[in-house]
Amino acid sequence: MSAPTITLTGRVVVVSGAGGGGIGTTVTRNAAEAGATVIAVSRSVENLDRHVAPLAEEGLRVVPVAADASTDEGIATVVETVRATDGDLYGLVNIAGGAAPATWMPATRVNRRDWRDLFTANLETTFFMSQAISRELCDRGLNGSIVSVSSISGLNTAPYHIAYGTAKAAIVAMTRTLALELAEYGIRVNAVAPGVTATAASATYVQADPHRDRTAIAMGRRGTPDEQANAILFLLSDLSSYITGQTLLVDGGLNLKWTHLGADNTSLFLADEAFRAEIRRM
Repeated sequence: MSAPTITLTGRVVVVSGAGGGGIGTTVTRNAAEAGATVIAVSRSVENLDRHVAPLAEEGLRVVPVAADASTDEGIATVVETVRATDGDLYGLVNIAGGAAPATWMPATRVNRRDWRDLFTANLETTFFMSQAISRELCDRGLNGSIVSVSSISGLNTAPYHIAYGTAKAAIVAMTRTLALELAEYGIRVNAVAPGVTATAASATYVQADPHRDRTAIAMGRRGTPDEQANAILFLLSDLSSYITGQTLLVDGGLNLKWTHLGADNTSLFLADEAFRAEIRRM
C-alpha cells in the first residue's frame, strides 16, 4: 500500500497574499505542483510579475490576480476570477497581512490608526476573504478547506507589538467559530501560527545570527517558507480530513523555551540597538 500524498488535482485554490516571495509564493508553487489551479492574489502588480508570473511560465497552473483583499472591490475581483476558472473551487489560504517595522512600539504609543491599520491588514482581510470563498463553496454545494496564517505572537505575549499580536490572536478565535459554523457544509477551517521564519519580509528587522537562534529556538534555527508551506498544505489537503478549528504552531520549539526576550522584554532577534531603543520609547 502506497503512502498517502497531497493531491489537489482538479481543484481551484485561492492564495491571498501570494506575491511577497515568501510563504505565500511558496504555498502557491507547492499547491500548483500538487495539481491545483492556484488563483494567486496580491495587491502589488510588481510582486506578481516578479514572484508569481515565473511560476506560470514554468507551466504551473497559476492565475495571477492583482486585487486588494482589504477592500470589497478586491474580494469581488477574486470571486469573479474563481467563477471564470475551470475546476472545482476547493480551498483558500489567507496569508495577506504582516506588520512593518514602524508598527513596533509600546502599548502606550499605539494610536487608533495604528490599531485599525493592523487589524485591517491581518484580521479583516482574512475574515472577509474567508466569508466570500465559503459562501461560494456553500452556493455550489462543494466541500472545501480554508487555512489562515496567525502567528506565535497570537498565541503568547507580543511585547511592543500589541496590535499585531492581538489581531493574530483574533484569527485563532475566528478560525474556531468559522469551523463550527461551516462544518455542516463540509468546509474545514484551520490556521497555522509560524514562529520566526527566514523570509524577505522578516529580513527587514531580523538579522542572521546562528548563535542567537541556537539559544532561542529548541531546534536551533529559524524556519523556512517551505516548512510553513508544508504545514499549510497538510491542513489544506485531504490528509487532514478530520481536523477543523485548530491552530498548528510551526515554530521549531521556540514556544517551548520562550527565551527570546531580553531583560528589557524586547526580542533578542532585534539586533539593531537603535531600533530596540526606539520601540521602547514611551
